[in-house]
Amino acid sequence: MALDERKLEVLRAIVEDYVATQEPVGSKALVERHNLRVSPATVRNDMAVLEEEGYIRQPHTSAGRVPTDAGYRLFVDKLSRVKPLSQAERRAIERFLIGAVDLDDVVHRTVRLLAQLTRQVAVVQYPSLSRASVRHFELVPISTTRLMVVMIAETGRVEQRLVDLPGPILADDVTELRRMINEKLVGKRLVDSPPLVQRLVEECSSSLRPPMTALSTVLLETLVERTEERIALAGTANLARGGLLDFQGSLRPILEALEEEVILLKLFGEVEPSMTRVRIGDENEIEDLRGTSIVATGYGPGAMVVGGMGVLGPTRMDYPGNIATVRAVARYVGDLLAQS
Repeated sequence: MALDERKLEVLRAIVEDYVATQEPVGSKALVERHNLRVSPATVRNDMAVLEEEGYIRQPHTSAGRVPTDAGYRLFVDKLSRVKPLSQAERRAIERFLIGAVDLDDVVHRTVRLLAQLTRQVAVVQYPSLSRASVRHFELVPISTTRLMVVMIAETGRVEQRLVDLPGPILADDVTELRRMINEKLVGKRLVDSPPLVQRLVEECSSSLRPPMTALSTVLLETLVERTEERIALAGTANLARGGLLDFQGSLRPILEALEEEVILLKLFGEVEPSMTRVRIGDENEIEDLRGTSIVATGYGPGAMVVGGMGVLGPTRMDYPGNIATVRAVARYVGDLLAQS
């Protein structure tokens, strides 16, 4: 059955009170704390309907009710308004992230910041090379027969490789090779680069073909080789902050799941651009995480998504606040990457 506005307001009040107090919510408390403009008897009737429809449940014989996964889902989809961050919160995010000295520092600051602001477990995926574009290539002569190739991605990630050339090379030839490589590859996605590298060998002059052939092998390794995806994690101790009803049974299965990077990459790394994904309880594919909720979004410079980030915690979480925080932090990190 479709719920009318009054029952939806009762559900909203139950979710908000339970998140705030960690205690099952009764009709009397709802009437006292919220301007529902109806009698306790009417609220009890509405709660009975919500329970029958599977949106709330009675955890034990007390009169209080708690939301179910379906209740939280309805709250997120129809009832919750994303909570705007205060100016103080925005300034704190900006100050905390602006001092980062390199990409590793950005990731570690971000994951700590998310854990502190949301009081949940925070997860940040390192920018993935496979999604990035080339910003610049530099060729640095080490000797007359050896070059260092430096590739800078749009994410700010830097890859360095040494190339042994088949013979001595002049400085002017190094300059020409650098020009050709940048002209062909800058702005191109790494995954689209292999045929362009092959074309570099075919199009260069016969005198430059031997060093370009040697360079092409290293370029392909740098551009295409799938480096190990990495995850940063913070705030696991926050799992223990909740009430008795937050996790049924032991925390051990959740903690063990959080140790598996493959699981975390699946949960936080597969996020589409401009989308915040919320998975609640049984919506999670990972069985050991079905007592949790996950808020995840992508981040990157401009419209490009180079990684995912988000938070994991009990289903009894502040969804509007956490969604707003994850979105805001992702936006600031994207801006940082665009400026770097």
